[in-house]
Amino acid sequence: MAGLFDGLLAEIAGSAPVRRVGRVAETRRGLAEVTGLDAAAIGDRVLIHSRDEVAGGEVLRLTAGCCSVLPDASGDGMAIGDRVELLGKAEIAPDDSWVGRIIDATGQPLDGRPLLRGPLSRSLRAPAPPAAGRRRLGLRLETGVAVFDTLLPLVRGQRIGLFAGSGVGKSSLLAKFARGVEADVVVIALVGERGRELREFTERVLGPAGMARSVVVTATSDQSPLMRRMCALTAMAVAEHFRDQGRHVLLLVDSVTRFAEAHREVALAGGEGASLRGFPPSLNQAIMGLAERAGPGPEGAGDITAVFSVLVAGSDMEEPVADILRGVLDGHVVMDRRIAERGRFPAIDLLRSVSRSLPEAATEEENQLIGEARRLLGAYDRAEMMIQAGLYATGSDPVIDRAIKVWPQLDGFLAEPSPAEGVAGSFERLRASLRG
Repeated sequence: MAGLFDGLLAEIAGSAPVRRVGRVAETRRGLAEVTGLDAAAIGDRVLIHSRDEVAGGEVLRLTAGCCSVLPDASGDGMAIGDRVELLGKAEIAPDDSWVGRIIDATGQPLDGRPLLRGPLSRSLRAPAPPAAGRRRLGLRLETGVAVFDTLLPLVRGQRIGLFAGSGVGKSSLLAKFARGVEADVVVIALVGERGRELREFTERVLGPAGMARSVVVTATSDQSPLMRRMCALTAMAVAEHFRDQGRHVLLLVDSVTRFAEAHREVALAGGEGASLRGFPPSLNQAIMGLAERAGPGPEGAGDITAVFSVLVAGSDMEEPVADILRGVLDGHVVMDRRIAERGRFPAIDLLRSVSRSLPEAATEEENQLIGEARRLLGAYDRAEMMIQAGLYATGSDPVIDRAIKVWPQLDGFLAEPSPAEGVAGSFERLRASLRG
């Protein structure tokens, strides 16, 4: 009975009897210049009461007696003198009852059912746990995908990047993680996705089994850059809520590229200059700050195991978003369109992928199997052009001869689900594949 009215009490506590109010004095370059909000701070949320609608917004810039607000919506219908309410810090109040639900970036339900507010508000821009107080990476996790149960192990608290172009099976692989990775709660951020794909992802790709333990946070591609950027921050705050309860959280963010593009739009609107390939200098801090909040928790808390997807055009791993994220994560997985085009899914390029949980995450024997598989796949990759052109003569190189023999079995293994025996069974299948 103690927690029966917690949600209602939280709603009552969150209702402020008095709000600070300002007025729109000028609009330019998509911004509203607001006077009368002397108590506003950078990053505060506001409500703009225009002729056509009530829209949210965020304070981007402050000058004496005036603040610049970027509206969540287009700003059509906004007029001089419109009332602007100051809401305060960008916060969200997650609750355990959110599991199995779909919410937007502001924490409002999108599935047609009421959503209770949790008893504790959390800042969307919370700092990462103190570095000296965080635990080390934990034990290997079963994922339901053979390649990740063997060659690219995922351990508790690890943060990996999934680098892929569009249409190569990235969403399907994320859904396999949501259904198969050992975790208490799964939090999924769909940043800038097409609107029609939300129900397809939750109902068909994720399915009832995956949805039953998930919280899905979404901001579609037609929404403002503020909402798209906030989507990833909201998902992280929800993940931190469950982590602080001692639970193991799997966080899936799809994609960091769209988060970065939204951040660029917001930063440029606030007056920040563009630098490398049009991205502002603050992009590094935005991405690294998001990634550092995931990972092992402090003593007494749980962990956030995170998978951040990155859209890489033409497999360009040196573009700014991919380069920044790769440098801060504990591993990266590269998906290749050429592999997808020949029908092997997940289309993972093993030779360009790495898990920094190795060699600690595997036994000595398992590390030997992993090294042997990589050595043979590398040998085949280097000689593939000669083999396909008929220029390689059998017997010229014993390693290439063996690589040719086992390549069909190894390539097939990379597409297999994990057997019922989990990690142990996957290594048995890998051992069998290496025998050819």
